Amino acid sequence: MAFTKLSVQSLGVGKGSPATSTPETDIWAIFRALRDTRSLFGLRPGHVQTLQAMLSFLKPGHGDTVFASNDEICRRIGGIDERTLRRHIDRFVELGFMKRHDSPNRKRYRVKSSEGQSISYGLSLTPLLARAGELLAAAQEMENARRDRIFLRKQILTRLAHLDEADPENELTHQVRRVLRRKLSITEYRALLSKLEVHCEQMSTAVDAPNTMKLPANDGQTVRHHSKSKKEQKDKESGRDSETPPLQTLTSICDQATSFAATSLRNWHDVESHARTLAPMMGIHKSTFESAARKIGAQKASCAIFIILQMSNRIRDFGAYFHSITLGRKETDFNPSLLLERLSRSGEATT
Repeated sequence: MAFTKLSVQSLGVGKGSPATSTPETDIWAIFRALRDTRSLFGLRPGHVQTLQAMLSFLKPGHGDTVFASNDEICRRIGGIDERTLRRHIDRFVELGFMKRHDSPNRKRYRVKSSEGQSISYGLSLTPLLARAGELLAAAQEMENARRDRIFLRKQILTRLAHLDEADPENELTHQVRRVLRRKLSITEYRALLSKLEVHCEQMSTAVDAPNTMKLPANDGQTVRHHSKSKKEQKDKESGRDSETPPLQTLTSICDQATSFAATSLRNWHDVESHARTLAPMMGIHKSTFESAARKIGAQKASCAIFIILQMSNRIRDFGAYFHSITLGRKETDFNPSLLLERLSRSGEATT
């Protein structure tokens, strides 16, 4: 096994002249390729060990036929029984990686004429060498697939980390992590990554609300500059009240949510209770709803549930959209009254 390359020269059995020589082939590179792709051919580790032992009997410049006896091969493998060796050889012959050239007395040897012609009786590895290109290409393809799977997995883990930071209770991240416990194909990894990318995009999607109108004045005008600082606190205090619509307006426009109520929604307590019932049915975790209720108020969070259900034909992921407008970057843009007004004008609400 000290040599690295073998000159491949096939000699015909019973023929008077040797076959044409082929360029030098790295026999151990071919062996490694078959070892790495053995699952494609249904080979087990024992088969690979047998082939490795047989290759070790080849000598540079002496062709590609193994002349060692079965006993010698068994000893070099590590002491397997001869029946196992025969099964391994039969498997290689069946796959087309090996060929038997049997002598009349079943012994393995080579005879030469005075003119230099030779006949080899033994186990020929010429078929293995002839399929070098196929094996090397298959091994490279498997290595590329392995690297691609690692790369896709790292991308998925990065997306999961971002989602965990934005919403630790997101159910999608738990589902994906359970799937990642299995060995996945490249197609499955790509499907997971695509699903996460869509989810991340939806969480950062702007709420469909009109842009805030800017005043024509600027801070350079003294009167506006001073009045702004005085009114800022008042606007902040009254902001939530102005964004919460009348109860009758919410229930009449958002008839999709109202239709699921077991009893009539007479007050905000009924609305909030109904919103807490609807949230898990829409894929919104209970803890996410409670976090939103603490941050923007229970009434506003309930309005978000009603409006999202009414806009269901335009929203692909309720959980991501709810998080975006109540806990995410678009929370400051969420105004239930304005959205209900737009829904009423656009005719999306059925009355």
